[in-house]
Amino acid sequence: MTARGSPSRFLGSVLHNGLGRYVQQLQRLSLRVSRDAPSSRGAREFVEQHVTEFARRNPGVVLYVTAKKCHVPRLVAEYLNGSVQEVALGNKTAEEIATLIQKLADQSGLDVIRIRKPYHTYHPSIQGQWHPFTNRPPQLGRAAPASHPDQKPQ
Repeated sequence: MTARGSPSRFLGSVLHNGLGRYVQQLQRLSLRVSRDAPSSRGAREFVEQHVTEFARRNPGVVLYVTAKKCHVPRLVAEYLNGSVQEVALGNKTAEEIATLIQKLADQSGLDVIRIRKPYHTYHPSIQGQWHPFTNRPPQLGRAAPASHPDQKPQ
């Protein structure tokens, strides 16, 4: 927690993804659907129409579909870092469920929090942070459109 009252952290990559091969953080999805409840209609349509497409696009994710008597269908997402997210799917369409599941598959499993600056100092400068274009004249930074060899310079 910070002085603002909201959690924050420095920007970092989960398991250094992108430095080697990409490892999808979603490990397991468990979908609990009722066979006859009206609130499970969209979830049943998702299972009939979109499950094979999702499994083909995400071969590293295990998807369990359980048909149990329940009032509200539930989706439980488990990530490699141990976090678990549970989402109620009552009265959602198959397309809404498909976009929600793809969103869960693309996430890292970490809580969404405020990202801190990548630098810290106990004596901040009033001038701001230096970068290569700090003291360059503005005329040097302008880009001119490329001229074709057929045209005469103006």
